[in-house]
Amino acid sequence: MKNNLEIIEAATVARENAHAPFSRFKVGAALLTTGNEIITGCNVENASYGLTMCAERVAIFKAISENKKEFVKICVVADTDALTPPCGACRQIIWEFCGDVEVLMANLDGETETFQISELLPKAFDAGFLDAK
Repeated sequence: MKNNLEIIEAATVARENAHAPFSRFKVGAALLTTGNEIITGCNVENASYGLTMCAERVAIFKAISENKKEFVKICVVADTDALTPPCGACRQIIWEFCGDVEVLMANLDGETETFQISELLPKAFDAGFLDAK
């Protein structure tokens, strides 16, 4: 299984591809599959901020589009002093598509912190609530 350093490096490299002309806040993500593959993503901004896509969602949607559907962890890398967790929308997408995976946060100084997504998104909403009774 790939180690955290390999996953962080993949997210760091992906971060360099970010399209962030408005915020200048570049983020990279790396998603580790159960097949030991790393799928990366970066944030892609739009002048209409609401259409901006976060790195985590890019990586997950890219993985799904490549028929990868089982994941072990996701890593998020940003150039910040305080480690950057996934936003609310990304937490929801991580929960729905990845389950209760490990979320590894890192910055460019080598600091890291790890949580399960259930810690970052307690009492998550998912398809189980859609069953009409």
